[in-house]
Amino acid sequence: MENRFKESLLDKSTMSVTWELVPGRGAREPQQEFAVQAAEQAAKGGKVHALTITDNPGGNPAMLADYLGMEVFQKGIEPLVHFTCKDKNRNQMESQLYAMDRAGVRNLLVMTVDYPVTGFKGRPKPVFDLDPVHTLELIEEMNKGLEYPGMKGTIKHQPSDFFAGAAVSPFKATEAEQMVQYYKLKKKLDAGAKFIVTQIGYDARKYHELMLMMKMLGYDVPVIGNIYLLPFGAAKVMNANQIPGCVVTDKLVADIDKERSDPDKGVGARLLRAAKMYAWMKGMGFAGVHIGGFNVKYEQVEYIIEKGEELSANWQDLIHEFDYPMPNGFYVFEKDEKTGLNKEQFTNRKNRPLDADTPFVYSLSRFMHNLMFEPGKNLFGLMQKISAKAEGASWEKRFHRFEHMNKVRLYDCKDCGDCALMDLAYVCPMSQCPKNQRNGACEGSYHGWCDVYPNERKCVWVQAYARLKKYGEEEQLNSYRVKPCNWDLYQTSSWINFYLGKDHSAERLGIKNPKANRPE
Repeated sequence: MENRFKESLLDKSTMSVTWELVPGRGAREPQQEFAVQAAEQAAKGGKVHALTITDNPGGNPAMLADYLGMEVFQKGIEPLVHFTCKDKNRNQMESQLYAMDRAGVRNLLVMTVDYPVTGFKGRPKPVFDLDPVHTLELIEEMNKGLEYPGMKGTIKHQPSDFFAGAAVSPFKATEAEQMVQYYKLKKKLDAGAKFIVTQIGYDARKYHELMLMMKMLGYDVPVIGNIYLLPFGAAKVMNANQIPGCVVTDKLVADIDKERSDPDKGVGARLLRAAKMYAWMKGMGFAGVHIGGFNVKYEQVEYIIEKGEELSANWQDLIHEFDYPMPNGFYVFEKDEKTGLNKEQFTNRKNRPLDADTPFVYSLSRFMHNLMFEPGKNLFGLMQKISAKAEGASWEKRFHRFEHMNKVRLYDCKDCGDCALMDLAYVCPMSQCPKNQRNGACEGSYHGWCDVYPNERKCVWVQAYARLKKYGEEEQLNSYRVKPCNWDLYQTSSWINFYLGKDHSAERLGIKNPKANRPE
């Protein structure tokens, strides 16, 4: 069956358009009725290729995006369902994917998204079992025909037909933040992302930066630019970083404030700004645009498309109107003063100051890592023999307690048993990252701070980048994908699991259980 959204992205002559709907809390409230009516209008109008449906935006409960996606599909238009990682474990994700596959809902935007904020009688417990990289891997396996062991051998399912993409933010202020975004982008693409959608921002040079990064990485994958119709109220909220990942500078807030004095209270200016963004995104080579905003009407979406097409012939003339850099913001590429965009020349990052402290505990950790945790070197063999003897022995619990006690002091260890410390420059993603991101930063950090603990705790990936950069090794964060935590190992010795080849590192490092080679 034809997937109109997929075809629009892959057709170089078409500018794909998606329109965002926010289901809202409830089942038969005005917000849900608006969404269904919007689907009917978009299906009849024919200019929108898919309706994007958010999943518990802002960390608040809302109608299940999957189900509304099914209803939208029945109205004759493709849904693009946000498939997020915060509220469900890997089994629930798989279950939802089965349901959507059966219902013909194929387009997914896989994201981490916001930390849960509100719910019935208080803040709900976050899950974050899989990150977007893991989720894309799962979807890829389902598209091939998911295989798993059964009682009578391997079971293989019928292949699904998902078209899954991922998000990225080029709108980061610091070097560490921005580079780890692009490191994770590569992992998402390698894991099977078929398209990329940007976060919300208004700096044209940053959008251009992303397109150059895609070119430098060597991926011919469609990129969709995010166009948000920004009223003054939302601008102030985003400017205050109250919606993580959305970047609105003081200069832009001031411009929008002036527009409020227009007879239409700035509506026309917002629409024209969106149309101009459409125009230069098309000119830069974006495969499509994602149009969002509170209660955006279909007629407004049509205006943005039509006006944007009209303006696109002279798109470079519009770039100067979107000069909204973050104060002292970092750019991956050197600026092209002639165009206001970027040269295909990387910024020299070598002598830039570090974006986070590099404490003594990291120097100690590096020393101990080289001494004990490098396969085939120094004390690795001895530790492997000790771990083999400890497993199942009467003193195994004391061995585990000694390990855990030291790791709590040094790293605030949560005893997951499948340790990712060495993957992240000895910053623990399970205890230090509220979203347990093992493959890269989410899009929510702001000036290096974690979006859950702003001005209190640095993003763990910013910390890891700074630690590794001090030794010229930051590219380690870009070198491999880290598997999800295996909860079979919870509250067991991560040292034993590492040395006996039980944890996620075994395959990558070639660690095998020495007990397996012992004669009976």
